[in-house]
Amino acid sequence: MPLALLALAIGAFGIGTTEFVIMGLLPEVASDYGVSIPTAGYLVTGYALGVMAGAPLMTVLGTKVPRKRMLMLLMGLFIVGNLLSAVAPVFSVMLIGRVVASLAHGAFFGIGSVVAAGLVAPHKKAGAIAMMFTGLTVANVVGVPLGTLIGQSAGWRVTFAVVAALGVVGLAGVAKLVPDVPRAEGVRLRDEMAAFKNAQVLLAMAMTVLGFGGVFAAITYIAPMMTHVAGFADGSVTWLLVLFGLGMVGGNLVGGRFADRALMPMLYISLGALAVVLALFTLTAHDKIASAVTVVLIGALGFATVPPLQKRVLDHAHGAPTLASAVNIGAFNLGNALSAWLGGVVIAAGFGYTAPNWVGAALAAALVLAVFSAALERRTSTPGSVVTGSVPAEQRAAAVHH
Repeated sequence: MPLALLALAIGAFGIGTTEFVIMGLLPEVASDYGVSIPTAGYLVTGYALGVMAGAPLMTVLGTKVPRKRMLMLLMGLFIVGNLLSAVAPVFSVMLIGRVVASLAHGAFFGIGSVVAAGLVAPHKKAGAIAMMFTGLTVANVVGVPLGTLIGQSAGWRVTFAVVAALGVVGLAGVAKLVPDVPRAEGVRLRDEMAAFKNAQVLLAMAMTVLGFGGVFAAITYIAPMMTHVAGFADGSVTWLLVLFGLGMVGGNLVGGRFADRALMPMLYISLGALAVVLALFTLTAHDKIASAVTVVLIGALGFATVPPLQKRVLDHAHGAPTLASAVNIGAFNLGNALSAWLGGVVIAAGFGYTAPNWVGAALAAALVLAVFSAALERRTSTPGSVVTGSVPAEQRAAAVHH
């Protein structure tokens, strides 16, 4: 794997850390600004909405900018947002800082996926994408717990300053290691928009929303579920989230490896098993050991879907995959927001803290969409048509350049 993937992974590590570390620091932030915990929660919601809006916006703005330069500009935006959060004198300014940082998120992963896939041979594309996303998964194992610890001991502002420093390292890595990948000739914004007319691209995005949404239906409410149902102490939630992160790391790497060999079977297995495990979580949540094992499996199976879904969007975007790739990153956050809301609805309705697991199992039935997508592909496939294993023009150009 090229060293450029390490630079992309470092950037992904910083982005993943800033996205999730706020969840463990909400009490400190709320206390500092004199606001309620629910009000401080807008820092999470604002970030998610910023990712969804920023993914297409920043990608469109960057259509005329070389990919390497755009990645550097996005890391610069990420640094500015986190520095603003670190020094924000009032809550509203910190919220603005969170939104500024979030604008870089979707476009960085979207453009980074295209660049990563173009750096390697066609049969290694999903593995390259998985390598970049490893930074995001490792952030949940190392960055988030460490950032939470720093925030609780030295102050939450120090955490965001450290994250900004990570952004500087990522920016330097992109500048030094990522090659100047040429754009494919004749690719314009309308070519990028045309990808959304492709039913397979839309189906892959729908699978992203539902499949990964199933994961966050359960994980969003892991703290009350593990403490009130499984019987863990409050302090155990941190290491349970580390277990979830370890599962994400393993699932991401396995998903990338096998998606290059058999993409659709990988989706069938991961989505089907995820739905089953989430349904069983309503039972295993009542036992400490069983619930801990289940948390690992949810992380692994959930993230095993990421490389194949991202690769499927790239493959079916017909030579102009950048915007579709970035929007698919926004789809992950849409799934997170949707599932968290639905999980809250069933808890508020009095069904208990394990009820979100049933919501997650229903959402993970995105397996039905995967089967339909494959059937549609077989029915519409003709000699000479573009199929899943095809190599978009941009990626061929990048591979030749490399």
